[in-house]
Amino acid sequence: MNKALNVLLVGVGGQGTILASNVLAEVAMRSGLSVKMSEIHGMSQRGGSVVTHVKIGQEVFSPLIEKGEADLILAFEQLEALRWLEYLRPGGKMLVNTQSIAPAPVMSGKAQYPQGIIEQIQSKKVTVHTIDALGIASGCGNTKVSNVAMVGMLANKLGFPKELWLEVLAEKVPARLREVNLHAFQRGFECS
Repeated sequence: MNKALNVLLVGVGGQGTILASNVLAEVAMRSGLSVKMSEIHGMSQRGGSVVTHVKIGQEVFSPLIEKGEADLILAFEQLEALRWLEYLRPGGKMLVNTQSIAPAPVMSGKAQYPQGIIEQIQSKKVTVHTIDALGIASGCGNTKVSNVAMVGMLANKLGFPKELWLEVLAEKVPARLREVNLHAFQRGFECS
C-alpha cells in the first residue's frame, strides 16, 4: 500500500462503530501497516453521532481526515452517510447500511427524517454500495451484530486476507457471541 487509505466510519451511538474501527485498525496493523485512529463521540449514549477516522499506510502521521479526503466511508445509518458525504474524495466509495435511526429532533416532531437519502448520495457521482445489515443481523438471530455484517462488507472491499479479519474479530468479541458475529461477518462479506 503506497498511498495512505483514509476510512471514515460513521454511525449512531450503540451501533458498534467503535468495535468496527478497532477491528479494521488491528487487521491493518497485523498486515504490517501504520495506523492512526481518532474517535469522536457526539452524545453517543443518547443516539448521537459517532465518527472514527482511520488512516492506514506505510507511514501515517495524523489521524484526522479532512473534508474531501476520505477514500471510503462506512456508514452504519443512512442520515449519517449523508451528513458525512462531504468528507468523501472524488471517486471515493461509500458503504451504507440501509437502516434509518431517527435523531432526537425527528422523534420530538421538530423535524422530519429526509427521504431518498441513498438517491441523494448517488446523485453526487460517488460509488455507493448498500447493505441491509440489520436484516442480516436479524437473520443471524441477534440484531446487535449488524455492525459486524458491515465489517464483512468492508473486508470484501479492502483486500486484507479474510482469515485475518476472522482471527481479529474472534479476539475482539465476547466468546459467547463469537459464533453469531462470525456468521454475520460472513453474510456481510458475501454482499458485494
